[in-house]
Amino acid sequence: MSDATQRFSSRVENYVRYRPGYPPGALQLLRERCGLSPSANVADVGSGTGILTALLLESGARVFAVEPNEPMRASAEAALGGEARFHSVGGTAEATTLAADSIDLWVAGQAFHWFDVARARAEALRIVRTGGFGALLWNERPRSGSAFHDDYDTLLRRHAPDYDSVVASRADEAGMRAFFGGPMELATFANEQRFDYEGLLGRLMSSSYAPERGHPQHEPLLAGLRALFERHESGGRIVFPYLTLVYYAPLRARA
Repeated sequence: MSDATQRFSSRVENYVRYRPGYPPGALQLLRERCGLSPSANVADVGSGTGILTALLLESGARVFAVEPNEPMRASAEAALGGEARFHSVGGTAEATTLAADSIDLWVAGQAFHWFDVARARAEALRIVRTGGFGALLWNERPRSGSAFHDDYDTLLRRHAPDYDSVVASRADEAGMRAFFGGPMELATFANEQRFDYEGLLGRLMSSSYAPERGHPQHEPLLAGLRALFERHESGGRIVFPYLTLVYYAPLRARA
């Protein structure tokens, strides 16, 4: 996906307002199993608008938010720039620009599928200290979903040409195992958002695969979304469920 760095440039506002965060249990796991602490240096790679970065900062850690997309990075800087432990970095997973042996915990939230696995692993091994962990976080819609979920999936397959290819590349266990260089552990947590129609529309248009204004499938997609919302809403809202997945393992094992 050669245009991965620029795919979200026109979607920043929707991304900030409508993308989900990560549940408390996921952050507790990082504290208990992966070394997240007030003394830790954390690299949040593919940090986007800073959704995960903000939660990592709440732990007291020093966070290096590595993001190649300028509009997304600027959004994170506007929101988090007043925090002394926040460091915005214009870099990529494959070339973070961070110092060697400087990072205690390497994380990526909803971003790993955009990385070159071999090069990202080599860079992670360069910057992560001995004993340091890696963690890959995902908010995925449950496969055995609700009637709303099934209809939403059908709508995207009908009107979003990139949908299948993007979704198929996410949470790819073979790629993640290659990144970690061996066994990894998985923890799962329930998560959800509740949307009115405008929120559901914003959530859809925050996705890189959603056709934007001017694309021939944009208007049919929105018409289908309106019909879907009216079919499934209760009290003017729908529940948008996720299963938060956290894959984690040591990146630099102790001797």
